[in-house]
Amino acid sequence: MVDFTLWDIFRNLLLAARWTVLLSLVAFAGGGLVGLGLLLARLARWRGAEVLTRGYAQLLQGTPLLMQLFLAYFGLGLLGIDVPAWLAAAVALTLYTSAYLSEIWHGCVSAIPRGQWEAADSLALSFGEKLRHVIGPQAVRIAIPPTVGFLVQVIKGTALASVIGFIELTKAGTMITNATFQPFSTYACVALTYFALCWPISAWSRRLERKLRRGQQH
Repeated sequence: MVDFTLWDIFRNLLLAARWTVLLSLVAFAGGGLVGLGLLLARLARWRGAEVLTRGYAQLLQGTPLLMQLFLAYFGLGLLGIDVPAWLAAAVALTLYTSAYLSEIWHGCVSAIPRGQWEAADSLALSFGEKLRHVIGPQAVRIAIPPTVGFLVQVIKGTALASVIGFIELTKAGTMITNATFQPFSTYACVALTYFALCWPISAWSRRLERKLRRGQQH
């Protein structure tokens, strides 16, 4: 029987952590683009956009991410498409992220005083100009802390991708446990790796929130 040191376990987990980071970035970037599109459609007040975007967000927020991963993986397979686990995970997490980011950003836009919209109207600005020059800069300032904070949830959410066979940090931990018969040491290292990924982002989010609060007081 081969003895595995703690360093052997941790080194293999670090290799898998690259895929956790990559999946998180893909989901966050893709979700941000889709979420921005949903937000713009909602703000533009296109016919039916309010109902459709709110329904989309409520559907994805009201169902477990695990079920969304299963649907993406097996649902696309029913269409005759050979779906790699990483693609199904990226699609499911992107849609999940977009639903939350669209709601976060809509709340930030709604926090802008109505007088700012009226002032933009008095200048005869177009919808795009209002967002670019008046509403957007203020909303972005408010949105940065919760958006950065939500990235932590995305990183932790990637752990569920292990159930469809995507080898990220959690899946690698299970595989290493089966090989080493050291579940406590392995999963302790998995937890510490997640903490190392998430804690700096959480700390940055809190720092941004404090800076924003001080800026509002002045």
